[in-house]
Amino acid sequence: MVEERRRLGRGLAALLGDMAEPETSAPDREGHKRIPVEFLRPNPRNPRRSFAEDDLADLAASIKEKGIVQPILARPAKAQANAYEIIAGERRWRAAQRAGLHEVPVIVQDVSDKEALELAIIENVQRADLNPIEEAYGYEQLIAEFAYTQQDLAQVIGKSRSHVANTLRLLKLPDSVKSHLKDGKLTAGHARALITADNPGALAERIVTEGLTVRDVEALAQAPKPVEAMKPGRPKRDKDADTLALEKTITDALGLAVTVDHKPDGSGEVRIRYRSLEQLDEIARRLQHG
Repeated sequence: MVEERRRLGRGLAALLGDMAEPETSAPDREGHKRIPVEFLRPNPRNPRRSFAEDDLADLAASIKEKGIVQPILARPAKAQANAYEIIAGERRWRAAQRAGLHEVPVIVQDVSDKEALELAIIENVQRADLNPIEEAYGYEQLIAEFAYTQQDLAQVIGKSRSHVANTLRLLKLPDSVKSHLKDGKLTAGHARALITADNPGALAERIVTEGLTVRDVEALAQAPKPVEAMKPGRPKRDKDADTLALEKTITDALGLAVTVDHKPDGSGEVRIRYRSLEQLDEIARRLQHG
């Protein structure tokens, strides 16, 4: 299993070089088989759900002029003769039909459901064809159906574990925020900053209407709440110079915002504020290694 995942982690380009080819027709000059478009079927488990009309029209125009440069990846359809289920390349297949093509270049690989989903995610992630929510649902599907860990996914797709974790966290956002992500009105950076916000839906609307940057959103999401800043019966204490100096020393050493709350009885607490899982991983690494 480990060796298989490392092989998948090499990327789609390496995989394509290892794949068997169909026997539907003779190979063309580039070594790919050509299969009638009606023999291909869309993949119901394809992580990509959105196919913008304008993008399809542009791709169809390009295909009319230059043909399909990247072959479609497919596997034999179960219990169907002369039928193939698309693993990666459904957008090219749709555009080819618009362009009036009768055959398309295809590479066929007889793979399992798990491998087909892995390949679909790898290809789409590498081509940046998935919006962040589609990518997150693809990861969630691998975890739910095939018991993948976040580290397994990171190896398969060639990303860091923190990237996988941050992407999965997007699924916790409200549906209104997810819709903006799917439509491209918000970036993945915006969405990650919204996860820690008290009212991510309202803040998302501000991003769309006011054009806020990711740094703007991070600052708003982490701003102290007025109610918490001054609780009834607990007046705020001014920090002495020694405590402020200590805060600055630790902040400079870590490169992260640190606050020290020292109480008159000698007790207190130290808070380290981080903005991403990468920063949290760095804090853990430093604590482990002293």
